Amino acid sequence: MKRVATYQLIPGMKVAEDIYNYNQQLILPKGTVLTDDTITRLDFYSIISVYVEDIPVSTNEDSNAEFFTQSYSQRLQASPEFQKFKEKYELQVDDFRDILNDVVEKNTTLDANDLLNNVLSLLNSGNGPFSLFDMLHSMRQHSDTTYTHCMNVALICHTFAKWMRFSPTDTKMVTLCGLMHDVGKLKVPLDILNKPAKLTEEEFRVVKQHPINGYNTLVKQKVHPIICKAALLHHEKCDGSGYPYGLTGDRLDRFTKMVTIADIYDAMTAARIYRGPLCPFRVVEIFEEEGYQKYDADLLLTFLSHIVNTYITHRVRLSNGQEGEVVFINKNKLGRPTIKCINEYIDLSMRPDLEIESII
Repeated sequence: MKRVATYQLIPGMKVAEDIYNYNQQLILPKGTVLTDDTITRLDFYSIISVYVEDIPVSTNEDSNAEFFTQSYSQRLQASPEFQKFKEKYELQVDDFRDILNDVVEKNTTLDANDLLNNVLSLLNSGNGPFSLFDMLHSMRQHSDTTYTHCMNVALICHTFAKWMRFSPTDTKMVTLCGLMHDVGKLKVPLDILNKPAKLTEEEFRVVKQHPINGYNTLVKQKVHPIICKAALLHHEKCDGSGYPYGLTGDRLDRFTKMVTIADIYDAMTAARIYRGPLCPFRVVEIFEEEGYQKYDADLLLTFLSHIVNTYITHRVRLSNGQEGEVVFINKNKLGRPTIKCINEYIDLSMRPDLEIESII
């Protein structure tokens, strides 16, 4: 018997306990063999994890042995769901690149609804037992161009909106804000964007123009003002420390604030020329170290809380080489959970000498 996160469940697993919702109503009785429908039902009732008795039985003993020895990441990347997502993702990014290049270079008309439908088709393609963040985390070996970054931020914003219980209309709006927030970077020379060393003052000035460039491009296309504003202000911070205008939180709408958080999260968990991708727990910790004054506190707390919960029961490698399973999230230090390593429990909130190096 083992506790498994809901998004890691696989059809054929058998429930080892009665499962109740928050009103103590029985959802699934002990012994239920899981299907896609019952897994979806658990997710609907916000059940984070359940105890299961076994995994799907294969007639191939080698296949069963491989299931037990593979890491979660390896099983995900070998799954039909991931292969389908990866193929569709790459096609959508290619289409998005062609559309944006035509808009910037040829001033062709931008159809926001078509772009939105492309993103939604990715979300509706079905990830089975795997979460969107698992999928994106396993795509990190792919080049992080402006196009892939915008696609990622759109997908993250859509999930973020669900966590915030946005209406369908507002969810679509913030998804489009995320998709088009970095359009202005297409006018920044690639030798500056891809420079492996620290930017000069002049180069940084050029980069800092991209929000204004993006805003001007979208306004010419008569894109919705909320989307234009998100492109212009996504580098602003609630404490006034951002750019290009140094605005404070009372001057920023919630769509822009959400794009800012999603933008930073995706950028930090992506590989760069000068560094590899940062572990999501390290990124959460950096957000916490910066303090909530730079961001909308309610939005950020909701985002970080849900992010870390997607990694409950995942195996991780610590900075001292130990490997273990995330078993408990410390609410006061979300980036430093408790890890079970064989028979030892390591509370990272009490161990400043250790950190999570990677999710495996």
